Amino acid sequence: MVTFTACRSKPELVVPARATPREVKSLSDVDNQPDLRVYTTIIEYFRRHVPGVPEQSAVSSIIKAALAEALVYYYPMAGRLRELPGGNKLVVECTAEGVIFVRAQADVRLEEFGQPLVQPYPCVDELLCEVGDVRSVVGKPLLYLQMTEFRCGGIALALTTCHSIVDGFGMVQIFKCITELARGEAHPAVLPTWQRHLLVSSSEATSESGGHDSASMVGVDNDGKPLLTQASLEGMVTRSFLFGKREIAALRSGVPARLAQSATVFDIITGTLWRCRTAALEHPPDEQVCVVFVSNARGRWKRDPPLPPGFYGNALFSTVAEATAGELCGGSLADAVELVRKAKFRVTDEYVRSALDIMARGGLYMKVALNRTLLMSDITHCGDDSLDLGWAERIGGGIAMAGDINRLSSVYTCCKDANGEDCIMVPMVLPEEAMGRFESHIVATLQEARCWTEERQFGSDDKHHVCCQLSLA
Repeated sequence: MVTFTACRSKPELVVPARATPREVKSLSDVDNQPDLRVYTTIIEYFRRHVPGVPEQSAVSSIIKAALAEALVYYYPMAGRLRELPGGNKLVVECTAEGVIFVRAQADVRLEEFGQPLVQPYPCVDELLCEVGDVRSVVGKPLLYLQMTEFRCGGIALALTTCHSIVDGFGMVQIFKCITELARGEAHPAVLPTWQRHLLVSSSEATSESGGHDSASMVGVDNDGKPLLTQASLEGMVTRSFLFGKREIAALRSGVPARLAQSATVFDIITGTLWRCRTAALEHPPDEQVCVVFVSNARGRWKRDPPLPPGFYGNALFSTVAEATAGELCGGSLADAVELVRKAKFRVTDEYVRSALDIMARGGLYMKVALNRTLLMSDITHCGDDSLDLGWAERIGGGIAMAGDINRLSSVYTCCKDANGEDCIMVPMVLPEEAMGRFESHIVATLQEARCWTEERQFGSDDKHHVCCQLSLA
């Protein structure tokens, strides 16, 4: 893997291009979750359509001017967070103090990053702004943008934002605004809306669980012992797995037709990865294992009232699928997919209202253990694959896996494989020995699915599906 050191300019403070409202904005109960008091980064790589157009010296000015214009629309991002008395709630003081912009140069070509361009990205820390303690968010800039120019004329844009203000969908929305303005659009295609009151509890107390499992939601098991604990990432390796049309079709064909027709790509891939990871880590058969993922309140099911277009706050709600390792690995792929779907369908409007009530009381804390819990997130529908500077095309990118916090979750991202075909990239972090077993289980599952497809084509009935029992020892 290529290595390099970026030469960074002195950080510049960029303020909104025009006067913006001076006011104080409240956050939602979701925004105010303590675990969201952290900075996170999306990095995107762009290749010039025509080398030297625009001139290299002009690129920085174009991006910086677009950022200043974007802050007119997203003016709360130019403010600062302040803690209210008690320390449990935050507000945004819209002071127009500005955000941080850094220009950097790296003596390397994009081609040297490898094909396809997948996680872990080479020397990714060199491409990100230095924000200090990522867990300290009060009184600091809420947005940092580093633009790194490569020897070939391509660039990387790394957008770091405070998670208390935006989720992944919101980050991409801001990113799109910057790229649209940078290519000369008069205004962003989607205008932002705040309206955080739509995700504030209407009741400070509730006796209804709304479908929440107290064990999975607060991080304790039925004996009151911690279910999820912080695990060290030392000795872990990161590799990305690509799922293109052929792989997805093979996995889909490995479940009964009824399920194949109704399951989403996320359902199929998540069920597969959860089983294979569990087997690779060789959990005892009676040990409880989980996959935790988020459902988007902007989604197909309707909120009452619904979240408006342009909402860029946190609107993701966690849900969990659970099974013993023996049940998961000894059962079929279809069983795992059904567990994922059951957890996904649990997130209803009632579930969200109940979650907001618990959040308002300070609940829903969840500590993460990499050994028994797989954390998944899907930003393939965020639209980052459609980012377009006009004079440069996106060739890859996603959530930057930098530092312990951002490596804890496997985030589904759109990318292209070595043949230029669209696919879904899923990074996985595992101990090195377990990674080898994980890869073997993925291959075995795909082979089993393909074999079953061939059998079905020759007349096998639909009562059979991929069982492919995975060994736990």
